[in-house]
Amino acid sequence: MSLWSKHAIFEKNSIVLLIGVLIVISIGGIVEIAPLFYLKSTIEQVGSVRPYSPLELAGRNIYVREGCYNCHSQMIRPLRDEVERYGHYSLAAESMYDRPFQWGSKRTGPDLARVGGKYSDNWHRDHLHEPKSVVPGTVMPAYPWLARNDLAFDHIADDLKVQSTLGVPYTEEMIATAKADLVAQATLDHPNAGDVQKRYPRAQARDFDGNPKRITEADALIAYLQLLGTQVDFKLYDDKANIR
Repeated sequence: MSLWSKHAIFEKNSIVLLIGVLIVISIGGIVEIAPLFYLKSTIEQVGSVRPYSPLELAGRNIYVREGCYNCHSQMIRPLRDEVERYGHYSLAAESMYDRPFQWGSKRTGPDLARVGGKYSDNWHRDHLHEPKSVVPGTVMPAYPWLARNDLAFDHIADDLKVQSTLGVPYTEEMIATAKADLVAQATLDHPNAGDVQKRYPRAQARDFDGNPKRITEADALIAYLQLLGTQVDFKLYDDKANIR
């Protein structure tokens, strides 16, 4: 029997062809995916990465709501031109608490993986209100309503509960104090800011939007942007530590 005759069974019988395709895909999937479950280097061990604070999580929700990922990625590839422009390439551990991750696939605007601390709060506020006022050539639309809209955070504890169910290590204390922590982080010189920083190390607590009388959506989004890329100290990070 010729090789073509043996192959003809797949050409003439759709059920056999489907079974064959499933077998091949299953083998390929096992070969590619199974090693990821036991290789220690799949996700780097970076102890400084923590879950988002309630204010940062609220800001991230706004970032997703406004579709910022459609024009901005949050993943610096390990290529020389990217590293020289944006900084150290992104680590998998930096996205370990993202549900869903914001890596993106298109860059109409620059990558934001290391934007935290790069610009002042005032710059971000002006950029959101009128992008061309700080970047004349930008095609980014304005988001003036973020500074006008009060942040709705009555449900923030529920947001933390959902994230906890998905595997983010929020404690019962974090969930119980979520609303108070959000207010404390968004208020300049709040007496409970120290408690927020104990629960969320290196959390930046201040008035982010320039309006101390209100907590707005701009407060939350700017707090989130100012966190991006700041959780890992690459002066201390050992690139070789996770290679096994």
